[in-house]
Formats: sequence, structure tokens, C-alpha cells
Amino acid sequence: MLKKIRLAARSVMHHATRKMIPWLPKNRRFRVFRSFVDCNLSPNPRLVLKIAETQEELEACFRLLHDVYVESGFMKPHPSGMRVTIYHALPTTTTLCAKYDDKVIGTISLIRESVLGVPLQKIFDLSAVGEKKGLIAEVSALAVHKSFRKTGGSVLFPLMKFMYEYCTTFFDTRHLVIAVNPGHIEMYESLLFFQRLSANVVENYDFVNGAPAVGATLDLKEAPEIFRKHYASKPPRRNLYAYFTQVKLPNIEFPNRRFYTTNDPVLTPNLIDYFFNVKTDTFRNLSTRKKILLHTIYDLPEYKAVLPELSTAADNIPIRNHDRFSVRCPAKLVAQGMKEDQGIPIEVIEVSKYGFQARANKPLPLNTWFDTIVQLGRNDISRIRSQALRGNNNGSDGFYGFSLEEPDLLWRKFVSALYHSKIYSDLEAPSQFLYR
Repeated sequence: MLKKIRLAARSVMHHATRKMIPWLPKNRRFRVFRSFVDCNLSPNPRLVLKIAETQEELEACFRLLHDVYVESGFMKPHPSGMRVTIYHALPTTTTLCAKYDDKVIGTISLIRESVLGVPLQKIFDLSAVGEKKGLIAEVSALAVHKSFRKTGGSVLFPLMKFMYEYCTTFFDTRHLVIAVNPGHIEMYESLLFFQRLSANVVENYDFVNGAPAVGATLDLKEAPEIFRKHYASKPPRRNLYAYFTQVKLPNIEFPNRRFYTTNDPVLTPNLIDYFFNVKTDTFRNLSTRKKILLHTIYDLPEYKAVLPELSTAADNIPIRNHDRFSVRCPAKLVAQGMKEDQGIPIEVIEVSKYGFQARANKPLPLNTWFDTIVQLGRNDISRIRSQALRGNNNGSDGFYGFSLEEPDLLWRKFVSALYHSKIYSDLEAPSQFLYR
């Protein structure tokens, strides 16, 4: 009985404090918001966080998102009962889900910059973010089932941690950007230290049914030090610094990658057809340019039948293919007479059968042959001869195009698998694609 009275009193105080927050100065408001942080370091094992990859998981995410967005006025009800956008069709978008007893109760989508950019670029200027090194991803499509919204962040915080770890470890992302309702922006500013993209509120953001929006960004390279400064002295359940950077949650199932790819496409031709043709008219309403771009991404015969048909006018538009899989493979260039451990470090970011593109932090000589050691995955090392044929370097970051003398068997398996694989799990057995 006494415990119930204490809990009731605490609840009354909690609600009274929340009502006072809008009247406090900004710095005080933010400190109060941070005092509400309560991270369960041992979540219920019935909660599982993973990439949504099956038809059932994706559909449950899109239905939950639809219901939450309709409830919030961010979209009108759709006959499919789902919210599906063209960005969900891209291999550079990953949808994360939280499942409780195998039922999806939370979701968030990470839309990494691609040939279509990111949604908020339509209304917010990202040029200042783009001037910094690193890729950009928009955090979008966040939804938590209403029965889990009043449980002290028991779903939201694990989902945010999953997002943080996935972006910093797997997704090759440095900058997160968001476009949120003005009523929610202070949560991101106070707890996660997002910085507004501009001082102005956009009154009509068509991506969410014309609702007002505020844009903000977080530099993930700088975030750990900011979190440490504000949270490191807090008790364990309120220490977001340790929660994001040190705590390991067994509830999170990360993708099992053989190779050092940086995205996890899950859409087979059947899934694309189901979500973007059968259940919604997403593809039918695309511009000619976007239809063409889809064909340059999904350029396998298996996809052609489910992609939007191109008009004859598209034949005259110059296009280039875009990779479904991006890579980030550490490598070394070893010159004649040089020991292997003295090799020049580079990072391979694009590959083809007889060449690759790499990033280097120091100028490299052109037209010089190197013994090249490329770490394609945890247990896969390719040894090839290569030379840089072209490049540019500003002294701290350069990009170079390399040609190969003769690719070894592992390199050929890797490149063939990247080209022929439909989804990320196909890369587990690259030999199946070698002789196609």
C-alpha cells in the first residue's frame, strides 16, 4: 500500500514538473529534460531490436508508422494501411524495428544520402553539413506503439541506442539530420544535442502532410565528447554517454556481414513488387528521373519486371549505374623494398573487376605499381598489384582511381557477389555468383 502511495505521489510530481517546463529558461528546460532520462541497462529479454528484413516485419513497421502518422496528422489514411515512400525502396535505407514477443512495437528508418538525396533537402539547406567530411543520413519514420509510449522510454531508448550503434559501426554515417515537429525538437536538442539547421520553422513540410517542421543535425564524430561532458557523472540509468558508447544490450541483433559493406539492402524483387506496386502506387507516381535512377540501382534482370516502365524519352537521358552495395575496406600499398607493416594505408570505397577507388590521407604517386593488401572482410584478404592512374588530394583527404594488374580469385568473387547479389545475406556465399 505504501509503495502505491509513493508511486502515485511521484507521478503527480512528475506531471506537475512537466507542466512547469515551458515556463523555464531554455538552459533550465534542457537540464530538466535530461533529468527525465531513465535507461534500463537490462531490458526485458522479450524485447528484440533488429533490421526489418522480412515481408512481415517491413509491413508491420509500415503499418505502425501509418497509424502513428495518421493519429498525429502527419498523413491522411492510405487504403493500404501503410506509410511507404520512395526512400524505403533504396538499398541505402535501413529500417530498424523493435519487437516484443515477436510483435513490432517500434520502428525507425535511416535514409542515407544517395542519388535521391534525403527528404528534408527539399526544404532545409544542408550545404554547411556537406562541407564537413562524412556521409549524411536522415533519421525518419520514428514510431512507437501507443501501449509502449508511457513506459519510461523502455522502447525509445533501446531503439535510439540501436540507431546510434548501427550508424557509427555499420552504416558509414557521420552526420544525422532530422526534420521534426516544433513540439518535439527540444527533446532532440536537450537529450541528444542536435543543432538546428536554421532558426526558422518551416510552416509547410509536404513530406508529412504539410505539418510544420524544424531541421537539426548531429555530428556523430563529436557526439561522444558532448555526451561525456553532460552525462558521464550521472548515475548508470541516467548516463546516456555510457549507454550509447559502452553498454552492450543483448537485445540488439546486428547484421552478420562477411564483407566490409556499409549498407544492408533487404528488398528482393518480390518485396519491391509487393510494397511499391501491389499494395501502394509509389512507383506509378514517380517522375521520369526517379524511375531512371531506380533502373540504374536495380540493374539486374530479376528486377526489371517489377520496376516502373520507362518511356522512350528516357533513352536519350545519359545515366550511369549506381551500386546497390557500398564498401569500406581498409587496405595497404606496399612499394618495392618496403616491409608490409610499413605499407601506406588507404581505404577502398568502390570496386570493379579490374579497378577500385580509394580514399587516402596523404598524396600518392601515380603510375607506380604497388603490392596491395585489401581487407575485404573479417577473414577475407585479397592480395593484388595495383597502380593509381588518377587522383586529387588536398593534403588531408584524397581520392584515387586504381587499376589492377590481375585480380585474384577472392577479389573476383567479391566483385561478382556485389554485382549479382540482391540482398545483403546473399554475400555470405560469393562463389555462387562467380561464373554468371
